[in-house]
Amino acid sequence: MTRNRFALTLCAACLSAAVLPAAMRPVARGRNHAVSSMQPEATMVAERVLRAGGNAFDAIVAGQAVLGLVSPAANGIGGDAVLLVYDAKSKQVLSINAEGTSPRLATIDWYKKNAKGKIPVNDTLLSGTVPGVIDAWYIMLDRFGTMTFAETLAPAIEMAREGFPVSESFSKAITSSKALHKYPTSEKTYFPGGKAPKAGEIWKNPGLAATLQKLVDAESEAAPKGRHAALQAARDRFYKGDIARAMASFSEENGGLFRYEDFASYTAKVEPTITYTYRGYQVHKNPSANQGPAELFVLGLLEGYDIKALKHNSPEYIHTGVEAVKLAFADRDKYLGDMDFISIPYDRLLSREYAAERRKLIDPVRASMELRPGTVAKDETPRPIDVDYAGAADHEGDTSYIVVVDKDRNAISFTPSLHSGFGTKVVMGDLGFPFNCRGDYYSLVAGHANALEPGKRPRSTLQGTLVTKDGKPFFLLGSPGGDDQCMRTMQTFLNVVEFGMNVQDAIEAPRWSTRAFPSSPFPHTMYRGDLAIESRIPVATKDALAKKGHKVIMKGPWSMNSTAGILIDPETNILSAGADPRVDATALAW
Repeated sequence: MTRNRFALTLCAACLSAAVLPAAMRPVARGRNHAVSSMQPEATMVAERVLRAGGNAFDAIVAGQAVLGLVSPAANGIGGDAVLLVYDAKSKQVLSINAEGTSPRLATIDWYKKNAKGKIPVNDTLLSGTVPGVIDAWYIMLDRFGTMTFAETLAPAIEMAREGFPVSESFSKAITSSKALHKYPTSEKTYFPGGKAPKAGEIWKNPGLAATLQKLVDAESEAAPKGRHAALQAARDRFYKGDIARAMASFSEENGGLFRYEDFASYTAKVEPTITYTYRGYQVHKNPSANQGPAELFVLGLLEGYDIKALKHNSPEYIHTGVEAVKLAFADRDKYLGDMDFISIPYDRLLSREYAAERRKLIDPVRASMELRPGTVAKDETPRPIDVDYAGAADHEGDTSYIVVVDKDRNAISFTPSLHSGFGTKVVMGDLGFPFNCRGDYYSLVAGHANALEPGKRPRSTLQGTLVTKDGKPFFLLGSPGGDDQCMRTMQTFLNVVEFGMNVQDAIEAPRWSTRAFPSSPFPHTMYRGDLAIESRIPVATKDALAKKGHKVIMKGPWSMNSTAGILIDPETNILSAGADPRVDATALAW
């Protein structure tokens, strides 16, 4: 009888666990180091570098090089990137801005005269910007790293040359991208033998392997001059050497505006971060040419509410968050851009006084349908708004993410991207990679904060989050997702600091999103009243939101996130890494 009772109790426990799992994946915890990224191969390679004695900067270069190979629709060496870095030696948080710049020939007048006043959306070289990823690699290895390009790129070169079994997501991305067939170089690269690789089949990219090997060869030739000179020689071969000349020639021969000088003059930028202190946590973002600061605007608005009392994913919580996003992203459209070309009034935008003024516009019972940017000063220079209400611009995009923390607590958030699937769709000759298509983010309205100008960086959707507590790294996280990226990281952050979730539960929790603001891609469409929620959120909540005027769309239960993150316990120093089960993301810790 006792045995039967035990068996029944055990079965009941099993059923309960199956119905109400704590999480689809466990937290990866460790004392030494942790890695999380959008692909298992990238996570494994980065962790292998850490085990071999490399630091976080070495590991993330190796990991992202592989990430671009195994997820070529989302990122690669033709991409742009933003990074947030905590340097344990100096105890500083820094921004690395590796956003691409527009060609010198790219002007608003050129597109009006030659492209019917439109920027091609995620297609052709006319939508591209100069790649920034390799310069980001160089900065990290030269300024903070311990290894060489030869050491960090060895796994990616081996995999590209010898091949690797592709995943279901890899195969689907290639099969579904019909535009690749328009370009012979792309067909040759992605459709070997005229067919897209199936899941489990071996795929090689000899062109990319050869390009990466050229960097290593340049480094080796310059090695007698010292480590710095060797690293710079590798970097310069891409931006000033034969690779740059090959990219320029291919561009000119295929209708692009890129010329050699665009690559030779490019440099990624190391800058101070922009921060907002939310309930004692310092939230760091990249300051220029990206949307990250808009999340800080949202946090400033939400700090005026008792978030815990609203309750997680209640109608009141979601409504308040959505309305705050609408206001913050209206300011994103009006004020954010490349700080080499415009001035951003952060002192006012991030002030609690300004947040209090803007917060008054949030109606607790009614959803706003208007675009309502603020005014930071009575004498400010007027800026035009560029918004479309009738188009069908996409608010999402193809980006990737990797985050690494090492034993010394160096910590890096790295968001690399091609913007949309396979970027411009055009593989650059025999080099094995396409450019990003971030150029379709520019506004063609003169005077707009994000207006196209030669050599300017577009205000991208790329962003990540690095949170410090009492001057030490506490939480690093990021996600692909186009305009939705800030909403993904913000909700995950609040799940941790407001609702006490662990990193994995915070990532897996049901989500909401809105597109009720101008999209980043041309023609910058705003979908008035738009609100999407995952179907794990109760129907009663959907109905309550609809009564407030939101145009609610129920999406799949596990369809609206792709986040990875690492949390550092401020008391125990234990690392907790999480990875989103909605995608192929993988976390490891030791």
